[in-house]
Formats: sequence, structure tokens, C-alpha cells
Amino acid sequence: MEPNQAVGFASFLAQTDAVGRTILLVMLLMSIATWTLILTKGLAVLAERRKSARFLAAFWEAPSLAAVERHLAAQPPAEAFAYLTQQAILASRHHLRRGATRLAEAGADGEFLTRAMRRVLDEYTARLESGLTVLASVGSTAPFVGLFGTVWGVYHALVNIGMTGQGTLDKVAGPVGEALIMTALGLAVAIPAVLAYNGFVRANRLVLARLDAYAHDLYALLTTGAALEAGECAESGTSGASGASAESGASGEAAVRPRKPAAPAAAPTAAHAGRA
Repeated sequence: MEPNQAVGFASFLAQTDAVGRTILLVMLLMSIATWTLILTKGLAVLAERRKSARFLAAFWEAPSLAAVERHLAAQPPAEAFAYLTQQAILASRHHLRRGATRLAEAGADGEFLTRAMRRVLDEYTARLESGLTVLASVGSTAPFVGLFGTVWGVYHALVNIGMTGQGTLDKVAGPVGEALIMTALGLAVAIPAVLAYNGFVRANRLVLARLDAYAHDLYALLTTGAALEAGECAESGTSGASGASAESGASGEAAVRPRKPAAPAAAPTAAHAGRA
């Protein structure tokens, strides 16, 4: 049975015209793009999920935000939670020490931190949505591409009947078989694209919800400043009181400036990031 099927499909390729071959090529390119995105994004989602779980476990076990900062300095962030934490700590320290020196840094500490975290959420949301447009386009257009091939095959069947004046099976079997193959190929390309699109959208929604909740917790830690300042005090105690005294005497200022009260700015949410 397998040799007959191979001969049948080879005969189909030999009998089809340039339009039919173009339709087959278009659907082949759609299928390659779909499965490439499925494999690459699927592996990336699984790898990033494992990395995020390891970072969150290490984050909540850390004694202070200063320890988390040292960890991020030693190991550059490789996923969204670590990158959000790094950028939020840098933004908090920058605005605390230097204040607003540019228009982009205007506002209170909480407002500046909110903008920095929201920018990270926007960038990550855009990265999550990359490739989904291709999957949605393939899933919605591939059946119609196959339908066009079906119509083209029926047209050839009618032309054969008109030229021969006979509607026998041997005259219409080839074009009708071509039409059915085009329909099947269109569905075979569209169904994986639709399923993958729905799966990735759901995975992105879950990740953004977790990142949104984590952003609220991180915002609360950074605006109160208790954990960060405790870690800085522990570091200064281990480095020696003499060095701190000399530095404060040279600068004429306190070693650690008190944090301003947190502004009533709302914590950034993933909803502002244009969640898929």
C-alpha cells in the first residue's frame, strides 16, 4: 500500500501546474515557520521557567537585598525575574544617591522606581509576544490557502470534463484528488499553529501574572528600604568602623543617607505592559 501512495503523490506533483506548486510551496513555508517557532519558543519557555524558579528560591532565601545585588553582580541575569530585580535595585540606588538630574529622573523615589520597573515589564512583554503574530497569521490563513488549492483542483476537473465531454472517473479523479490534498494540507498546517498560539498565550499570561505579583513585592521592599539598609549596615560593620569614619570625615557627610518617604505611586503592573 505504501508504494501505491508514493506513486499517487508523485503523480499529483507531476500533474499539478504552476499555481498548484506555488500553493504547495506557500504551505510548506508556513509549516516550517510554525514548527520552528514551536520548537524554539517551547524550549525557551521551559528553560526560562527553570531559571526563574531557581532565582526566586535564592531571592527569598537571601538575608538582604544587598546580598541579592552581589549575587546578580556575580551572575548576570538570564531571565525576567532576575533582570527586573537588578534594574529595580539599580534605579533605587541611583535616585537615592544622585536625585533627579534629568527630566527622565524627575519625581519622587517611588515614581522613578515605578517607571524603571514598568519599562522592564514592557520590554519583557514585547519579547514574549514575538512570533505569536506569525502563528496567528498561519492559523487563520492556511485553511484558506488550502481552500484556494481545492477550488483550483475542481476547476481543472471541470475543464477536463468540458474538453472531453465525458464525466468519467478517470477524467476527474486527478483534479479532484488534487483538490482534496490541498484541503488536507491546509488543515495540517493550520491546526498546529492554532494550538501552539493558544498554548503560548496561556503560558505568557501565567508568567506575566507571576511577574506582576513579584513586582509588587519587590516594589514594597525597595520603597521601605529596610532590607537593603540592613544589608548595607552589615557590610559596613564587617569592613571596619575606622574606614567608615575616615570616609565620613573626608566627605563631611553621613555614610548612608536616610531614605525619603515612599511616594504614593502605584507599583507597576503587567497590565501596563500590554499583556497578550
